[in-house]
Amino acid sequence: MSDTVLTTAPNFSLPSSGGDVVSRADLAGHPAVLFFYPRDNTPGCTTENIDFTALYPEFQALECAVFGISKDSMSSHEKFIAKKDIGVPLLSDEHSTACEDFGVWVEKKMYGKVFMGIQRATFLIDAQGQIVREWRKVKVKDHAADVLEALRSLSAG
Repeated sequence: MSDTVLTTAPNFSLPSSGGDVVSRADLAGHPAVLFFYPRDNTPGCTTENIDFTALYPEFQALECAVFGISKDSMSSHEKFIAKKDIGVPLLSDEHSTACEDFGVWVEKKMYGKVFMGIQRATFLIDAQGQIVREWRKVKVKDHAADVLEALRSLSAG
């Protein structure tokens, strides 16, 4: 499924930092950004979360919800948020349901070993639930700023 381009955001319902549960229906009426990342407290994932946190007020000014998603537990997310001062809400997909539905639960290779893991990917969803832009195999440097620029283009259009 990772090669399939999605047009409509799949339904999901995941626990969120702060104790809420967030579903696709909760995002209706406003744009949203969902960024999938492999693991809390790893260098690239920490940088990505910090970058989205730094730009979070600008996303909010455009009435855009932003959520980071990984398979980490809520306990892990809460510790990560406290340790790294992460300001964007994090969703826990421990059973990889959303990861599979969005096509980011993929076969990976590292040091000759093959395993399943989350492909770093981001989805920009419009107010009607349509995926208007997706980034696969994300490189972290400047990514959050690129997503914000795409959101601005969507908002201007």
